[in-house]
Amino acid sequence: MTTTTDLLPEGLEDRLPASAARITGAMRACLDAMDAHGYDRVRPPLLEFESSLASRMNGVRTDACFRMTDPASLRTLALRSDITPQIGRIAATSLAGTPRPLRLAYAGDTALIRASQLDPARERLQLGAELIGADSVAAASEIVGLAITALEAAGLTGISVDFTMPDLIDTLAAGDNALDADTLEGVRRELDTKDAGGLKAVGGEAYLPLLYATGEFADALAALRAFDDKGVCASRLDALSQIEAEVAPRARITLDPTERHGFEYQSWFGFTLYADGLRGAAGRGGTYRIGGSNEPATGFTLYLDRVAEAVRQEPGAQRKVFAETGHSAAAARAARDNGDRVIARISDADDPRALGCTHILSGDTIAAL
Repeated sequence: MTTTTDLLPEGLEDRLPASAARITGAMRACLDAMDAHGYDRVRPPLLEFESSLASRMNGVRTDACFRMTDPASLRTLALRSDITPQIGRIAATSLAGTPRPLRLAYAGDTALIRASQLDPARERLQLGAELIGADSVAAASEIVGLAITALEAAGLTGISVDFTMPDLIDTLAAGDNALDADTLEGVRRELDTKDAGGLKAVGGEAYLPLLYATGEFADALAALRAFDDKGVCASRLDALSQIEAEVAPRARITLDPTERHGFEYQSWFGFTLYADGLRGAAGRGGTYRIGGSNEPATGFTLYLDRVAEAVRQEPGAQRKVFAETGHSAAAARAARDNGDRVIARISDADDPRALGCTHILSGDTIAAL
């Protein structure tokens, strides 16, 4: 019987065996894929000083973190809401002298004080990879390709990648003397909401074509080049084209150049990952600068809880063997080495069928139930 003392806080949930198995399998597959590409795993602590988390990435808001006072130092601690700033700290301190480019991978839990209505979870398992020391076309191409590889390794199909340019408006506005600070902020806001009427109202009518420079990569890029008739962003658009050429054979590529949601600290390039059977994004990534050291980096984060729930489970892939009293220990060990799950009888009341077993081990012989 569940009582009020057994309830979990809003946005938190237990992961029961089937769900936990999917998450563990997806995490193992993704980390193995990253390891095969030379990304070394690191494990930052769950808690850090608030000031450290806030200083490593532009746009990181520690007011989204659970905070508390450390009784040892009397300084404010924060429970991480994003692991990427911690990777930046590690790269800038403990691994500052390690040859670049530095390839790091991670997986761990994060927590938020509050979540959105569309995604109410306040505890999330974050997994990703960071390429420290480069934010070039080659670095971005490697990271996008690795993100696709990781999702495929986890079992997802129908992957698509949506490119964006997080600092596009700032880049374009740098040469536009007609925009004051207030107007520029209004243009950003109305482009974020895709509101043509609002964009006109704040004095950003000249930026209306950007609302329609979206969709399939080739068409959207052509529209964006036409808008940028002065060539302010020509080199960046060329870079996007090169990245697309590298990864297009493996995934559908789209472009939404003004999308900024979820790209608080990315610079010239960002991307969002989607896949068949997945509600919402599978992950995000892009280029950025590490606070303090100003070192360039490129990386991605996958939302592993969401990814794992979309993975199809193949029935009957693993046998569950019930080992009778007096069974051969060597036979049980061989079965486990072969990938079977083996559980032993511990009382006469044990029912192998009720326990979900598919086979039974008597002596040294395994037979189907």
